[in-house]
Amino acid sequence: MTHTVLIAEDDRPIRDSLARALMLEGYRVRIAADGTQTLAVLAEQRPDVLVLDVMMPEPDGLEVCRRLRAAGDRTPVLMLTARVEVPDRIAGLDAGADDYLVKPFDVDELFARLRALLRRRPPEPAVEVLTVADLRIEPPARRAWRAAQELELSRTEFDLLELLARNAGAVLDQATLYERIWGYDFGPGSKNLAVFIGYLRRKLDRPGLVPLIHTVRGVGYTLREP
Repeated sequence: MTHTVLIAEDDRPIRDSLARALMLEGYRVRIAADGTQTLAVLAEQRPDVLVLDVMMPEPDGLEVCRRLRAAGDRTPVLMLTARVEVPDRIAGLDAGADDYLVKPFDVDELFARLRALLRRRPPEPAVEVLTVADLRIEPPARRAWRAAQELELSRTEFDLLELLARNAGAVLDQATLYERIWGYDFGPGSKNLAVFIGYLRRKLDRPGLVPLIHTVRGVGYTLREP
């Protein structure tokens, strides 16, 4: 697996030599020359590990690290500094850094420290995705797309669509749908389910798209490819 390293270092010779060494080692490399650039790169795409110089122009490395941790970002951070005093190292660790390396350093030691940080990094949780034909649903985010266009769904509409998608190809009877969505069965005379199925069809089965929601007369509804 190829990892991405962001080098945030204002000293250009150090930055360029580190970038070359890391690329030769097989890493993807992104660079930033000050705190503002670092935050911009992090907002665009999070790296696997951040090599962060303490003494960058404002915001400095300590402040960048504090902001990351305050935002809940757990990207591993290796601090670089020319300061050798213990209080300086403590300040970096208290800001949220995972490791500390004093300049000048041996590049092989930096590689070893990066490998250790990457081994400790927890895996990213898998995003649950449901797909049926060109319908895509992300239940944790409560978002859905049909043919790459996001659907604007009410809470009940989303719950109904998710239930149908989780049981794609199976026919769900009306009693089951009422119980799972509303918590009780309205009875055979209720039109509530039919109304919400109609809402979903208008949003999901747009003109030019193949219908995905099908009625099985006398039984219920199913979500499937034709």
